[in-house]
Amino acid sequence: VQLVESGGTLVQTGGSLRLSCVASGLTSGYSVAWFRQAPGKEREFVTAFRWGGGNHYFADSVKGRFSIPRPNVKDTVYLEMKSLKPEDTAVYYCAAKSAWPIGYVSPSRWDYWGQGTLVTVSS
Repeated sequence: VQLVESGGTLVQTGGSLRLSCVASGLTSGYSVAWFRQAPGKEREFVTAFRWGGGNHYFADSVKGRFSIPRPNVKDTVYLEMKSLKPEDTAVYYCAAKSAWPIGYVSPSRWDYWGQGTLVTVSS
């Protein structure tokens, strides 16, 4: 399994951004998540879902602003971010596991990670 994120950049408060994660080696039984880590803080859960389809779960801090749009490129997952705030500034990571992890909000439950992509929201 390989995960490669891209799309991070500097954006103004209130702006929008779409991150991409090219996920190779996944099958329908896998689960995928996005986490983020702000400077000096622990890695935190953003969203998770089953690769084969199903509900998307979002952290309260991003609910209503972030979404997972249907991909138009094979083996790619997007994170659509709107109404961005300075507190959304972080390195965003794509993660995967070959099952649905119990305690999916914990980074330790996920086995595969990308290298991350930096999102900076200016105030």
